Amino acid sequence: MRDGGELAYIKTWHQSFDRTGWWHSFELPNGEHILGVSTIAAQKMRIAQFPIAEDLRGKRVLDVGTWDGWFAVEMERRGAEVMAIDRFDNPCFHEVHQVLGSRIDYRQLSVYDLSPDTVGRFDIVLFMGVLYHLKHPLLALERVCSVADDLVAVESFVLADRHMEGVKVEDKPLMAFWENDEFGGEFDNWVAPTLPCLLSLCRTAGFVRVELNRVHEYGAAVTCHRNWGPAVKDVPLTETVHMTGVFNAANGGINFSSRSSEEYVCCVVEPYAHEPDVGSVWPEVDGYAAQAVFAGRVEGRWQINFKLPPGLDSGWHKVRLQTVSGLTNTCEIAVDLPLAVEDGWRITGVCDGVDWCSSRISIKNGFASLWIRGLPRNADRNNVKVSIAGWRQLTTYVGPADTDGVRQVNVRLMGRIPQGQQPLFARCGGSRTAPVVVEVAP
Repeated sequence: MRDGGELAYIKTWHQSFDRTGWWHSFELPNGEHILGVSTIAAQKMRIAQFPIAEDLRGKRVLDVGTWDGWFAVEMERRGAEVMAIDRFDNPCFHEVHQVLGSRIDYRQLSVYDLSPDTVGRFDIVLFMGVLYHLKHPLLALERVCSVADDLVAVESFVLADRHMEGVKVEDKPLMAFWENDEFGGEFDNWVAPTLPCLLSLCRTAGFVRVELNRVHEYGAAVTCHRNWGPAVKDVPLTETVHMTGVFNAANGGINFSSRSSEEYVCCVVEPYAHEPDVGSVWPEVDGYAAQAVFAGRVEGRWQINFKLPPGLDSGWHKVRLQTVSGLTNTCEIAVDLPLAVEDGWRITGVCDGVDWCSSRISIKNGFASLWIRGLPRNADRNNVKVSIAGWRQLTTYVGPADTDGVRQVNVRLMGRIPQGQQPLFARCGGSRTAPVVVEVAP
């Protein structure tokens, strides 16, 4: 790799920083100036790259990697309630904070600490000049997305052909990684994505609209949104599309974890006028948009899969799809909910799943149906586990509760279940029912 303008620039400002102690420049109320490596004009240019209003009264803004804090101060000047975080407790920030009489909520946090539980949610998040300092850039973007209600301003160094000797990289979704201090002589410069890679990282992190604002000498500015915007909202709706079910693509249940980056929602819809593809369906979970990653037929049914949006609260959430034909009905999923069975939960009945013979199941028929009272609302085919004579069975269906709180559970018979009278019990949420006896026939 050879040093291009960006890497020379990084070296230059670090050398200057060692002499001045300040990176950001500030204009103080008494007319004095703090002269840092970055000029006020440069700072104003950087923030002007993004569609952030001059009047931010009533808005909440987060500045990630605030350093000396100029961008946080500028957001406060515009009327926003501001939180600023950095992993380094910067004395320069404290000095400016005191001189300006600022009310910015300044916290020493890593970007990886961000979650709605730790900091809440924000109308605008600034994530500028941070990404290339991180060993886990995609995880960091997911954390940022989790606390954003809509707009995130991302600015980062991007890798171009002139940075790589004899290698054409500019138009490819590639990212360079430096193990030590090869990137600008700094040990905490870890990655450099190409522009296509930066845009892909933002989309993969959970942003459904990723708009390139500007490519400049030192990188690129990208505005990321969590809503679909007018282009989708203005699609004419001509019919209602029926969604028959929603489940976790990994296990078939309705429970999801907001702490996982690998949770995908699968929606099953009935056939409608337009065959769906990933560009003609727009999923939402309680207003947070998500990009479809798959749309097609699976076992004769139309199926649309998308990644669970980051940062959902614990509780029940409504899933809906907008299509070129119309809106679907909503179905609910459970996020971060514990499994709490009722005291004294029990099996009230068992029968063969084919001939419905009570208290008897046929190995040849291959299915059994149970009725269980006291299961939690978020019980599903993944967390209700039935065993017969010590053999775990495959749960295929958990129905809704009737007026007495009883739910039907269907299982496919698995294993070498011995014939004759055998004990049957169910587990859910770390608890198990009392066993009941069932007659196992050939």
